[in-house]
Amino acid sequence: MRKPLAPDTRTVVVRSLAITLSVVAALSATVLLAEAAIQDGLDAWDVVRSALIFITTAWLAWGASLAFTGLPGRALRAQDEAPRAPQPPTVVLVPICNEDPVATFARIAAMDSSSRAAGIRADFAILSDTRDEAAALKERHAYVRLLEETGGQGRIFYRRRSSNRGRKAGNIEEFIRTSGGAYEFAVILDADSLMEGATIRTMIARMQADPRLGLLQTLPRVIGSRSLFGRAMQFAAAFHGPVFTRGLARMQGHTGPFWGHNAIVRVRAFAESCALPELTGRPPFGGHILSHDYVEAALLARAGWSVRVDGAIEGSYEEGPDNLLAYARRDRRWCQGNLQHMRLLTAPGLSAWSRFVFVQGIFAYLVSLLWGGFMLASIAATLNAPAPDYFPEPHALFPVFPSDRSKEITALVFGIAGLLVLPKVAIWTGAALSGRDRGFGGTLKAGLSVLTEIALSSVIAPVMLMYQSRSVLQVLSGRDGGWPANQRGEGRLRWRDGVQAGLWISAVGAVTLLVASSVAPDLAPWLLPVCLPMLAAPALITLTSRRLGRSLFDIPEERDMPDIVRLYTVTHASWQNGAQGKARQATPETGVADVAL
Repeated sequence: MRKPLAPDTRTVVVRSLAITLSVVAALSATVLLAEAAIQDGLDAWDVVRSALIFITTAWLAWGASLAFTGLPGRALRAQDEAPRAPQPPTVVLVPICNEDPVATFARIAAMDSSSRAAGIRADFAILSDTRDEAAALKERHAYVRLLEETGGQGRIFYRRRSSNRGRKAGNIEEFIRTSGGAYEFAVILDADSLMEGATIRTMIARMQADPRLGLLQTLPRVIGSRSLFGRAMQFAAAFHGPVFTRGLARMQGHTGPFWGHNAIVRVRAFAESCALPELTGRPPFGGHILSHDYVEAALLARAGWSVRVDGAIEGSYEEGPDNLLAYARRDRRWCQGNLQHMRLLTAPGLSAWSRFVFVQGIFAYLVSLLWGGFMLASIAATLNAPAPDYFPEPHALFPVFPSDRSKEITALVFGIAGLLVLPKVAIWTGAALSGRDRGFGGTLKAGLSVLTEIALSSVIAPVMLMYQSRSVLQVLSGRDGGWPANQRGEGRLRWRDGVQAGLWISAVGAVTLLVASSVAPDLAPWLLPVCLPMLAAPALITLTSRRLGRSLFDIPEERDMPDIVRLYTVTHASWQNGAQGKARQATPETGVADVAL
């Protein structure tokens, strides 16, 4: 086994600057809070909330550093590259489980056509983990139609496992073990992924050009969103995502991320490095590794392979959740998977940066509890503060009034808000100067979309804080969230859905505000930006799921539909509305070669 690749000088400098920025911001926030608290004497609660504000501000500053790191540089566009001849054998893996077979197989038909048009010879392997027999029968019917319409016999394969051990990671691992020896590269997708043939061609060329490159991750663009919530997320991913991703690429260097899909791997590297253990004990901390992708990236880096992310590679797409509840359900699984990484922090041989990435993922969810803890500690500190002593000196003729602490608190609030807002404003400014904003409706419309997205995400943040806090508490208490099926295409919610899902959040917000108003009335106004959205949680959940027109949140893919999206749309409509063809019984193992590694 080779040693992990050492970071280059630029990567070390970027990491050092980001860590320095985070620490300085955290210390500044802590000093401001301490200056405000010390005026009536420090107590244990002041120490607690000072520690909490240090950690949470450092986390916010770390996220801001990604944006600022990604801002300078050339235009965010990768060159189209061609593989050297002969083209290495490549397979596109599409793991599915209880998906809509018409939509999924129509995407594969579109990608197969796009790949052939780009001069790429790639097999497609559909790896089914569907357990329901009726759903599996529909998959086989769709597979037969796929072969008929693409002429894909011998290059498009379907396999349904008898056991879904290890879920998606186990599904891919089984293919690698049994059939991976036939291929040099594997493009890993999700059921909702779309990828241009030219994108696959560029990825293959990149892998050929760098023999140490074990995995190349693209930045999938979210498409197809219709609701206010979905379109805001779609816009943020398209407008801010490339800059944050470029910052991530500069910061992580050879030890980049793997997001589980829309990436290409070197099959030999993956086979040698990425067999995942089953953790001892019961879920949620034991059993199969849920967030397997970051673990696989760490294992590749441990074995001396380079893992890279490039947000400038275009033509990579996915769908996103169209309402807050669908996002929260998916986020619950991610929460359990990231907290499960606590078991892996001391795994042997991992690079220091891989361990740091695990810590980042863990804190991405623990920080919700820490913010909640900061609010409670602030209430407790205010409640336990001594009554003001207007005559601290005996025989004083004039009262001494306590110093006004609003200056420090206001500076703290605006500083924290700045860490959230300034990176997005800076990205908008950079887009306006470079002309990138033209694809988003121009400078003014893009700016309005940015401001609206900031306002919407700020209002939704307390609601998401509650969902994430509940998820963390469930995991820490030993509750297994399982692997819920993705609710693709789920959009508009009824008022009843919003009330059922958000009433408990409203109750927590009301109790918090009432308690603060009773025991710490001076603190209550500062809690309004958090408690008011919590009170309105049912309305926010419901109204943000409603359809939004094209008045805001334009993205380039809507102004100029990519060829692969157009091809999929036409194919899907044809498959849905046209004749379904003869329903033939296809065997689960049709066409999959069993080539041992």
